[in-house]
Amino acid sequence: MYKKEEPSEEYIRLPLPKKHKNEMFAIADRLLGGSRMNVICADGKSRMARIPGRMKRRQRVRAGDLVIIKPWDIQDEKADIVFRYRRTQSIVLSRRKLLPEEIDVF
Repeated sequence: MYKKEEPSEEYIRLPLPKKHKNEMFAIADRLLGGSRMNVICADGKSRMARIPGRMKRRQRVRAGDLVIIKPWDIQDEKADIVFRYRRTQSIVLSRRKLLPEEIDVF
């Protein structure tokens, strides 16, 4: 008889913000219409973020979602959304203490 092994803790690979590319965590605050939304960033600022077409067609970004944004070089109060985390992925990042305290609501 073979003995079944207990599944050990799973390692889930999740993309993290690339600091050298000026990316950071943010929480989607409210939808503004026209594929734009207001986000609260890890540095404490509130920015208007744009949802790119490639993301808009595949997955929905709703208020309360954890996202990775990249602020614009020209206008610091605007940004592009790079990636959206699912709810379970956000909880995993929160448990591993990878989220900044400003936006850790999970």
